[in-house]
Amino acid sequence: MAPPAEISIPSTSLHTPTDGSKPYTLYNITLRLPLRTFVVQKRYSEFANLHQNLTSLAGAPPPAPLPGKSWFKSTVKSAELTEDRRRGLESYLRAIAESLDRRWRDTPAWRQFLQLPGINSAGNSAASVRAGAGFGIPNKDAANAAAAQDPGTWLDLHKEMKGELQEARRCLARRDGATDNSASLEAGAAAKRAIVKAGGLLVALGDGLRAIQDTKKLGDGEIRRRKDLLSAAKVDREDLDKLANTIAASAKAGAGKGMPSAADKAALLGHAPRHGGRVLGAPLPETERTRELDNQGVVQLQQQMMKEQDEDVESLAKIIRRQKEMALEINREVEEQTSMLDNLNSDADRLQTKADIAKKRIKSIR
Repeated sequence: MAPPAEISIPSTSLHTPTDGSKPYTLYNITLRLPLRTFVVQKRYSEFANLHQNLTSLAGAPPPAPLPGKSWFKSTVKSAELTEDRRRGLESYLRAIAESLDRRWRDTPAWRQFLQLPGINSAGNSAASVRAGAGFGIPNKDAANAAAAQDPGTWLDLHKEMKGELQEARRCLARRDGATDNSASLEAGAAAKRAIVKAGGLLVALGDGLRAIQDTKKLGDGEIRRRKDLLSAAKVDREDLDKLANTIAASAKAGAGKGMPSAADKAALLGHAPRHGGRVLGAPLPETERTRELDNQGVVQLQQQMMKEQDEDVESLAKIIRRQKEMALEINREVEEQTSMLDNLNSDADRLQTKADIAKKRIKSIR
């Protein structure tokens, strides 16, 4: 039997609809499953509908009461009411998730509300449930922004962002090795989609890290480490974006033309391709970036590449300096702790000596 999902509502967010209707409060429900962590945003009316459905389907109300509706206050204007309701809704969901009685958790209404894997009552797959609107998520960017404000979920989103960058690399490699133009264009489009997704996650991670820093949920050292992770990921994404744009431009210029194979190139040049070895003084082979450039263009391209390498070296140097500062700070704290332990040992020895003297005096009195 799979372990129950770990449920919490660490924060709330105010959502203003684009149709001009009144704003309302969204409760950011964080679910930690064995293999993934995600955030579901729900408003209070959806909790009320869930409570009615669970009571009807299970034949009894859930083990914890649902926080009552206030007719004189609004969570949009009252921070105290928002916090009280957040705690009450978190206790409500945890009571259902941790109860030994599974009849509420086994209903389709519970799985649809939390977008858990499985089949819903309409026969749709869980992927369609997660992707569909109508379960309280205004958009995925808002859910990612809310998830990034939790230190644990932040790491999960960072892992997802790194996965998108890896997917972009694989797509670009597949496009470089494609033998026909259609496969190259298809792989290039997939790479661009992965890069765009990674960019959206980077924005959410940056905003979430600033919120974590403001609320002081993490120490300064961990905040600096995560900032370094974001800086490295941004540089990586920019490099992939430049590579994708360069290849896309060359592919567009050659659209409608078949991509020649290595054998066709060898036949055109009149000699077979060389296998291994190197000829001293031979000109460097042309690449996709230099084939259509003149001498001045090649020089400018080389200068641009050198500038990009210098910027990468500067970014790496900043990261190394920060790592050095963290190491020095850790060393200073260790030395202070060692000094405190030495003082403690000295005090213990002094007390032991006094205790021995006191024992001797007691024996002499006897």
